[in-house]
Amino acid sequence: MTSRAADASPRAARVVLEADVEGFLLRRYKRFFADVETVDGRKLTVHCPNPGSMKGLLVPGAPVRCSTSDNPRRKLRHTLEMIRIGRSWVGLHTGRANALAEAALASGRPEALAGYAHRRAEVRVEHGAETSRLDFHLSGHEERPDAWLEIKSVTLAEGRTGRFPDSVTARGRKHAELLGSLAAGGERAVLLFVVQRGDVRVVEPADDLDPAYGQALRAAVDQGVEVLALGARVTPRALLITHELPVSL
Repeated sequence: MTSRAADASPRAARVVLEADVEGFLLRRYKRFFADVETVDGRKLTVHCPNPGSMKGLLVPGAPVRCSTSDNPRRKLRHTLEMIRIGRSWVGLHTGRANALAEAALASGRPEALAGYAHRRAEVRVEHGAETSRLDFHLSGHEERPDAWLEIKSVTLAEGRTGRFPDSVTARGRKHAELLGSLAAGGERAVLLFVVQRGDVRVVEPADDLDPAYGQALRAAVDQGVEVLALGARVTPRALLITHELPVSL
């Protein structure tokens, strides 16, 4: 997939949703399934689009919102989109982070990645004897080199601190190592955390949950990888990029 930036002027970065099914979480199980009870008393099994542990989010009885699909090929009509923790909705759909990142790039955010005329999604990268994929390749900047970009969705928070990952992630570690290798070879490589909750003020690696990932991320930074973060506000109608966040390593 290849897209062209329409213009360089900032504008709202959002992903529109129709999460119209209101309910409460009963349980999440087998990674990709969740049971919810709707406000009118129906019990539904819905798709859970988050393969992580969802640490801190699986609160029985917490309000949830689900989207609905009319695709006859789907086994489950509904998808669990968000859960309310405290006063904030938390976006659970990891795929929405990439959509949010693309909307942000189109709006000229984050500032460090503004000015690229072209972006390609899901790009194959040759790395030694292996072939991997990164989320975006950015090109066409008048002053800066092309950039490789990987997106990570952040849903875990402790207080005002967003933390990644929420469980051991061999895939995330591999991406950090790949970005580090690209940066060491003279290419621009960027990791972007998209925080799908509005109560976070800073992002950090969760060393207690996956120390190997934290080590790999810091090693990648030492090789020249840039680490950025964007905060998003989650509502039943849209996900909206609100501001850039600092990253503490």
